[in-house]
Order: sequence, then C-alpha cells, then structure tokens
Amino acid sequence: MQNNTFLTLFVGQTIVKLSEVDSTNTYVKELLSNSKPLLDGTVIMADHQFEGRGQSNNVWESKPGENLTLSIYLNPSFLAVNLQFELNKAICLGITDYLISLLGDDCKIKWPNDIYYQDKKIGGILIENVTKGYQLKDSIVGIGLNINQKEFGELNNRASSLSKILHQDYDLDKLLAQICNSIEKRYLQLKATKLELLNADYTARLFRLNEPYLFKIDEQIILGTIKGVNNNGRLIVGMEKGIREFDLKEITFIFN
Repeated sequence: MQNNTFLTLFVGQTIVKLSEVDSTNTYVKELLSNSKPLLDGTVIMADHQFEGRGQSNNVWESKPGENLTLSIYLNPSFLAVNLQFELNKAICLGITDYLISLLGDDCKIKWPNDIYYQDKKIGGILIENVTKGYQLKDSIVGIGLNINQKEFGELNNRASSLSKILHQDYDLDKLLAQICNSIEKRYLQLKATKLELLNADYTARLFRLNEPYLFKIDEQIILGTIKGVNNNGRLIVGMEKGIREFDLKEITFIFN
C-alpha cells in the first residue's frame, strides 16, 4: 500500500498495487468481508486481472501491464438505494470527461456503463454496491480501460485503445492520476446533489443518442431511437409504436 500525491482530496490518495489478481472487485470484497478497513477513495490496481468481469459476469480481456485495470472503494452513505444509478452516471462522466480531452466528442457512454470511441469499445465499468437500510454503504467501482494494448484477437473489429487511436503509448500511473482527479470532481457533484446536471451530461454523452439504430428486442430486430434514461437507469427508446423503457437484459445493440 502506498500514499500518493495526486491532486485529489481522497480518490487515489491510497493505492494498493498488485501484480496479478483474479479480479480487483473481488479483492476489495474479500477485504471488506474480513473486516479490513479501507479509506474512502482507496484504489486497488492490478497489472493483470485474469478473471476481470463486466456487466452480467461478461469476462473482460486485458493484456498484462498494458491497460488500466482497477477498483475504487467508495463510501457513498449519502446516497439512497433508489438513486444508485446516479453513482454510475458520475463515474461514467468522470472517466469520459478526461478521455474526451484526449479523443474529442467521439468518445461516448454506451448505456449503461461502457466507454466507446466511435463504434469500438475502449473501456467498461462494473459497480457493485452494498446497502444498509435505505442507503448505500459500500461501493466497489471496477474500471477497465484499454490504454496501450494494440491487438484484441477476435475482438479487433469491436475494441480499441488510446494507443491504437492516437498512435502513442501512455504512462499508466500518470493516466491513473488524471482519471482519479476527474472521477472525484463528478463524485463531489453527486455528493452535492447536482443530479440534474449529472443527468443532462450523461444523457448528452450517450452512444447513439437521437439517432435511429437497430436493436434486438424480444428476439426481433427493431428500429429505435435512444432518448435518454429514466430515474432508475432504464434506457428510454422511441419506437414506431411509442416510447418504451428497457433494463439491461431486455435490449441489445446491433452492430454492423
């Protein structure tokens, strides 16, 4: 464990660096289950995650030492359980705030929490929450960002990285400092209950917003237009027969 001089109040001030772990999210959960105290904003960072996961236990493939694979422990006890998707918005915005400074406005949030550049995935987020009564108690924010990896095997046509896009390699520690700073700013907006701002910014940054695209819904391919998300984080889609709202497993994006 080490202390850092990041320009943050708490996110990333304490970092645990691991050479290899099954999943940084799992590592944090094990610490918490063993009553190991963690400071708010502690970062667990691994050179290699061999069982990194995304939404619905999808495996996250990452080459050792080439990408940012980490978890941030947060204590959002100020946030009610029914507002937990607001934390997702804040984290997605924090990450994309910084990435847009490098990549421009083609960097988008693919609902609910993937990071895309044009039509290729460059990152993903998995947030696991522990509740106490009607409030959140602990949040483990798992983040995977493709940074210096250049080959993705069978996923070459669906994945990319900063290095592939901008044709240069990056110092992962310096990048981590920038990401932590950016996340903290959005997290503090959440703590200050600036929910309308977060929702407006998250909606404006949605992948395929207000553009007709094909989706798989109820085993059918249907044309729809993303309009935003509701208060529970369900995707709002305009369709021929009207507006519908969808949970994660109820709709699939179709790519060419």
